[in-house]
Amino acid sequence: MSIFKQIKTALHNQLPFVAYRKPNKEEIIGIFQANKNLYTSEKLTEDGFVFAPFDTSEKTIIIPLQKAILLRETNLEFEVEESKSIFESAPSIPAEYKATISKAIVAINNGDFSKVVLSRKENIQLNHTNALTIFKKLLKKHTEAMVYLWFHPSVGLWIGATPETLVTLKDSFFETMALAGTQVFQKNTEVEWKNKEIEEQKFVTDYLIEQLQPITTNISKTPTKTIKAGNLLHLQTKITGVLNTPLYSFVQKIHPTPAVCGLPKEVTKAFILDNENYKRKFYTGFLGEVNVTKKQSELFVNLRCMELDNGVVSVYVGGGITKDSDPNKEWEETIAKSKTMKSVL
Repeated sequence: MSIFKQIKTALHNQLPFVAYRKPNKEEIIGIFQANKNLYTSEKLTEDGFVFAPFDTSEKTIIIPLQKAILLRETNLEFEVEESKSIFESAPSIPAEYKATISKAIVAINNGDFSKVVLSRKENIQLNHTNALTIFKKLLKKHTEAMVYLWFHPSVGLWIGATPETLVTLKDSFFETMALAGTQVFQKNTEVEWKNKEIEEQKFVTDYLIEQLQPITTNISKTPTKTIKAGNLLHLQTKITGVLNTPLYSFVQKIHPTPAVCGLPKEVTKAFILDNENYKRKFYTGFLGEVNVTKKQSELFVNLRCMELDNGVVSVYVGGGITKDSDPNKEWEETIAKSKTMKSVL
């Protein structure tokens, strides 16, 4: 049975599953759980696909390989209709979001923290939502991203196309990335980055290296480059080395990353949980394979994602706030980011 057919069957029978395609790969992978149990992973030692929330005090969910069937398919032929329009942002939200940004800038100027990532959720009511169709559209549009469709009857249905790797681990060799700075891609235009973005990127890179130094050896970084993710450009620096501890301790050190939380981590996480006025759930958490291939794990940060629930699509977006941030520009940035998901509805 093809992965797409299996997805339809699993949704019909309300059975947990995940289907995904890794960045720049052709193969689509499906892991379909045989029962409705909710399994969790404490230390990321089990084999399977994990789905973790932003708030580290909450549990990480796993679809264990031993309770599931694994399907792999390449060269899947499928047609998708182009979406006709992009939904406009609800005009009532800006004031609340901008007020939270202003509050964060005051805290930064008071020396509480140097950078915080603030986010919001936009609910869109649709007459008809088909998760599989949305997944196919993202597969067509975002070859550079980790594109996934994840479902558990006790938790919900999430779809995304994330450009950010949390960690790739082969034996003890790891690669992670610092991803920061955002601008809208414009054809035929020379890419220029402002000091705010360059500084933000350096913050993130330095912080990650500092965090990882005690548990790694041979740590090094690549030159920073511009990458394209959907209609957006970001600054990316890759960090590699040898990990001397289990995967779990690596994740504990860097999740949530400065790209989705802030610096320093604990202070900004507390600020987010107290001030964002909504619950992120799995947005800016992480997801991916743990030992699906022997001695290999690949985890991604859950950015550019949406949650589907009874005809309501919740699109999650955010941006990095520093002392130089302008609340109006930050609002515009979240609108640009929301188009990645809205363009497939």
